[in-house]
Amino acid sequence: MADSVASARSALDNIRSRMEKARRRFGAPPAAVELVAVSKTFSAGAIAPFLAAGQRVFGENRVQEAREKWPALREAYPDLSLHLIGPLQTNKARDAVALFDVIQSVDRDRLAALLAREMARAEKRLPCFVQVNIGGEAQKAGIAVAETVDFVRRCRQEHGLDIAGLMCIPPEGAPPGPYFALLATLGGEAGVDSLSMGMSGDFETAIAMGATHVRVGSALFGQRPPSG
Repeated sequence: MADSVASARSALDNIRSRMEKARRRFGAPPAAVELVAVSKTFSAGAIAPFLAAGQRVFGENRVQEAREKWPALREAYPDLSLHLIGPLQTNKARDAVALFDVIQSVDRDRLAALLAREMARAEKRLPCFVQVNIGGEAQKAGIAVAETVDFVRRCRQEHGLDIAGLMCIPPEGAPPGPYFALLATLGGEAGVDSLSMGMSGDFETAIAMGATHVRVGSALFGQRPPSG
């Protein structure tokens, strides 16, 4: 376990150093950038060394997977913060509210209304991000770019959600900078303080464009186990 913790600490230090260098180099507006360690598909045993090394913010894509591994980890580390970063089905909204601390994938009115209802029932108020389909890709979740500002307004005023920011995933293989810049522009128009953008291969570019949260997985944990 000691070797695993040392390895995790080294990986975290490397990413955090790169994040800080990017922030200082580009003079991005945020005073700090939050590292969300994306632990999807990795076991509790693989996550534990990162918790022991001091990382407290993690991202998961699926409610079912999170339910299987995070309750025990939270017992050991009650100060951790778990972000849902994958698409959320409405029938999983209650479980998501129970399991997660932040929902980064709000993208439609029906889901927003249901999340608000479940939070009220659970007497919780979770910060949420609106997921934007920044590249207009048919296969991806997210609200359309043109609808984002009005959707943020509805989430706040009609559904009563705490919309903290916007989240996006640029099209694969395309230069990400213009998409990050667009999200930053949308964030300003929508009046949000946080931007979740940038992953292992492009988080420094995202920081240059004003990211407040970067979602880093493979650069920390290594290659993901094969699915299925």
